Amino acid sequence: MKFVLFVEGQTEKKAVPAFLKRWLDTRLNQRVGIKPVRYHGWTDMIDDLPKKADMYLNGSTADDIIAVIALLDLYGPTFYPSHLELAQERLEWARKELEKRVNHDRFRMFFAVHELEAWLLSDPNIFPSAIKSAFPGKIGRPEEVNFDEPPSKLLDKLYEEKTKSKYKKITHGKDLFDRLDPDSAYQKCPYLRMLLNTLLQLAQDKGL
Repeated sequence: MKFVLFVEGQTEKKAVPAFLKRWLDTRLNQRVGIKPVRYHGWTDMIDDLPKKADMYLNGSTADDIIAVIALLDLYGPTFYPSHLELAQERLEWARKELEKRVNHDRFRMFFAVHELEAWLLSDPNIFPSAIKSAFPGKIGRPEEVNFDEPPSKLLDKLYEEKTKSKYKKITHGKDLFDRLDPDSAYQKCPYLRMLLNTLLQLAQDKGL
């Protein structure tokens, strides 16, 4: 059996399924698959969510699917109501809104707070030493690297300052996720922890 994972870009498609599986596989009696479905940005995903989720959850292979999980960066989308400024407010509104649009008990909406790269910041040791030594103190709580300077922008700045080259989201991101211990990210990133715990519970509910 497998999860279907909707993601907004190439980095998520290449890096996230294997990262999530490394955590899940050590906790389940049998391994599960994670099939990534890549969109071209957040607007494409949001527009297509109900149709694509229905295709998987009510289609010919539905019995082999544990759940459809959608994952977006909290930073980037602009569909939040203007009065919602705090991360928690935007997350709760968007999760409820998008799950309501899909309206299926095997669909879950999750957000990387504030970006996927926050998970990477949970373990400075996976980065080159010059980057690691330049991390600010707030990296102790990586999901609090916020809308003002989200994680990928912080990495852009540090890579340019310390290596004279840009942080390459796909190339560097895939390599760093391959090095990242999911347990380390689980401990430091509460929103990631909710995602992983939900995946685990859904799989266990299927007897896996």
